[in-house]
Amino acid sequence: MITRIPLQILDIGGEGYHLMIKMLINGKVAQVIVDTGASKTVFDKTAIEKFVKHKKFDKHEHLSSGLGTNTMTSQTTNLKKIKIGDVVIENYTTVLLDLSHVNNSYTQIGLNPVHGVLGSDILLKYGAIIDYEKKILKLKYKKIKK
Repeated sequence: MITRIPLQILDIGGEGYHLMIKMLINGKVAQVIVDTGASKTVFDKTAIEKFVKHKKFDKHEHLSSGLGTNTMTSQTTNLKKIKIGDVVIENYTTVLLDLSHVNNSYTQIGLNPVHGVLGSDILLKYGAIIDYEKKILKLKYKKIKK
């Protein structure tokens, strides 16, 4: 099966473009950047509090790099349910980073803040195809028989 998720193409102040999709985290809408160059899907450590009941997160033992920084400390948490189109991912352990520098940049150019970044771990697993012309992200998944 293939699910099609609408893509919003954001002009980032004449410096290029970012791709944005909406997904559900524990039933609540989240806006995330689609980043094929990001090795993992990550979420903002402050914004994630909107989506989870618990507010205590585990320390991540590895330094994270990317997103315009050299290295940063991170935390992890478990998300009970992520839904991207028709793809449902349960009990997803994610890394939490401080994405305030990304959101500050977005605010300065009149864009809404993001909750996270959809990275290659999920994009690869679900055979992502980005159709720029139709502004669609396609993900392949197996339908669970009930």
